[in-house]
Amino acid sequence: MPGDRATRDDRSADEAPTERWLRRRRPGAGASSGACTGGTTTACLLQWFWSTWLRSLKGTAARRAQPPAVVHVPVRITHQARRSRNHRTDNQNKRPMRKNASKPTGAMSPELRPLTIGILAIITCAAFEAMAVVTAMPSVARELSGESSYGLAFSMYLTASLLGTVVAGSWCDRKGPRPALAVGMSLMIVGLLAAGVAPDFWLVTVGRAVSGLGGGFMIVAVYVVIGRSFPQQAQPVVFGWLAAAWVVPALVGPVVAGFVTEHFGWRWVFLGVVPVVVAAVLIVWPKTRELGPIDAAHESPAKDRVLRGLALAGGVFAAQWSVVHLADTDSATPGAVLGLTGIAAVGVVVALVVLPALLPKGTLVLARGLPSIIATRGIVNVAFFGTEAFIPLMLVSSREIDPGTAGLTLSAGALGWSAGSFVQARVTFGRQWLLVAGSSVLSASLAAFALATAVEAPLWVLVVVWGLSGFAMGMTLSSTSVLVLKLSERSEQGRNSAALQLSDQLGGVVGTAGAGALFALLHDDADPGHVPTFVAIWLALWVFTAAGIVSGLRGARSSADGSDLTPSKSMEGTVPA
Repeated sequence: MPGDRATRDDRSADEAPTERWLRRRRPGAGASSGACTGGTTTACLLQWFWSTWLRSLKGTAARRAQPPAVVHVPVRITHQARRSRNHRTDNQNKRPMRKNASKPTGAMSPELRPLTIGILAIITCAAFEAMAVVTAMPSVARELSGESSYGLAFSMYLTASLLGTVVAGSWCDRKGPRPALAVGMSLMIVGLLAAGVAPDFWLVTVGRAVSGLGGGFMIVAVYVVIGRSFPQQAQPVVFGWLAAAWVVPALVGPVVAGFVTEHFGWRWVFLGVVPVVVAAVLIVWPKTRELGPIDAAHESPAKDRVLRGLALAGGVFAAQWSVVHLADTDSATPGAVLGLTGIAAVGVVVALVVLPALLPKGTLVLARGLPSIIATRGIVNVAFFGTEAFIPLMLVSSREIDPGTAGLTLSAGALGWSAGSFVQARVTFGRQWLLVAGSSVLSASLAAFALATAVEAPLWVLVVVWGLSGFAMGMTLSSTSVLVLKLSERSEQGRNSAALQLSDQLGGVVGTAGAGALFALLHDDADPGHVPTFVAIWLALWVFTAAGIVSGLRGARSSADGSDLTPSKSMEGTVPA
């Protein structure tokens, strides 16, 4: 054995490395494993390379067919690594916040621009239908022999608008703004077409009523869209532009309507608005697809609101119709006068009975929070629109100024209104105090207007003072719109927007009807331009501005101390001590 081992060692030392390797591969190895069973060294090398290559292919295929093995390696996380991991987690959590922060905040951002343009177009159409059509109505009444029902065409529009406002409020909360917007557009188009092709004046009156109903639906739906689609920082800007959308038809609308009536006929004043309404709603429509109902638990009894809305509209119509006919009682019998007075009284009572149920609790007693803000809207409207209705008559009758020049005073108020809306949109803090500031400026300007009327100040003084009154209104009314949406639950924005519009419309009705009744009581046919009569009207309406200051303070103080400003509290309201 020792000898054999020595012999093998000596032989191995004399062999070349390749021969020694091949010799070691021969014993106990088959051809399939790469062993060389005979032949030259070159043949054995080729055979070995071939078998090795085949084995590598088989091994690779087997490894790919098997799932990878999971190796659990214990890792010790150091303090520095833990801090790094937490930092990455924080950054990942912050990424959605950065994404949300990049959402559009401007009213004219690319995402909100179509919605803004469509909303402005809708309001412009409603304003044109409500105000600019006045220019064409004399031609309509003359051609269709409707002079005796002339005032009915205007009162029916307002009455139907009140009903549409009441119904649309709860409907938008239950179903979202899309159904109310679609129905409002359809009704307005039907009303415009009916008035445009009417062969008789009664059909014009019906068309005006249907258009008013559609306008009430559309305006409330627009407010809900603004509250749910625009961020709070953009809402003041949007409402400022809405004020301009009302002002532009008041300034340019009568001129456009007069031009169309003179060159194309009065029918195109109604028919020409139809394509604009359709285009405006089609622009807004895609952006309102996701604005469905918020919470079915907040559904209100729609049937009761419809009945109350009908009662309110009927009461307002009866009171307004009676006041208009009471103004012409020269040839009326005492019985007729008494009957008209009774109808007016019944209408007022019915309206006062059903109105509290359509407004937030405590609105009529100036409860703190949302009720007082809504009340401020109506109170300042009483003073402003009651005064505005008799400014042209005062200038024409007492100063013998032509109607065109007298209209410049009203234009100054409209321009001031736009300026006030522009200013409030730039206020970023203390918006609730704009109610107090606006009511105070309105009170001072109306007092100055009464004084300027009494002393027969130059016309430019009246123009400047009335422009200041418009500035106060633009600042106040746009702020009330922003605050109402801010203090409302998303599921109550429809009802609260409807309440705000009711306050707005009723304020205008009370102001104009009250001023008309006071004028009918005080004026003298022998001296129609009697200045003290108009001064008495201005001073009577000035009292409402004092109430507006008190109401604004109720809302502003609750904002300052943080009470009564949560949406739930503001909806309930409280009776002031």
